[in-house]
Amino acid sequence: MKLIISATDGSEGAGRAIGVAAELAKSLDAKLLIVHVSEDGLSGKQLMLLDQSRITEGDALDEISRRLLSKAKEIAKHHGAADIKTMSGGGDPAKVLIDIVEHEHANAIVVGRRGRGQLQGLLLGSVSQKLSCLAPCIVIVVP
Repeated sequence: MKLIISATDGSEGAGRAIGVAAELAKSLDAKLLIVHVSEDGLSGKQLMLLDQSRITEGDALDEISRRLLSKAKEIAKHHGAADIKTMSGGGDPAKVLIDIVEHEHANAIVVGRRGRGQLQGLLLGSVSQKLSCLAPCIVIVVP
């Protein structure tokens, strides 16, 4: 295995998945790519705060992504991963992750079972469920 991808949305489950991915990357001397995908815009309350601060929604989403990836990278370092890169994108998380897996020729993807959108996941199918059915690589789902 040369490249392992893990995804984060900032949830506890994603943090556990990052840890597992980092330990796997360490044991296999593989690269680790941590990805954050923004699928939704900001909430109404967040948009009102932005209007008061004169920051654009795009800048706010970029900052949120940067912070989540920074935290995830620290988790990965703590678990022993050495070669860590980060990437962010926007759109449907499962589709974006599959596109990245294909483009980067990843050998495996590690994700949490449930992220922040738990109710939506129950109604529409979770990202982990979609990945386990559609990804062209090994999918590890961490509870």
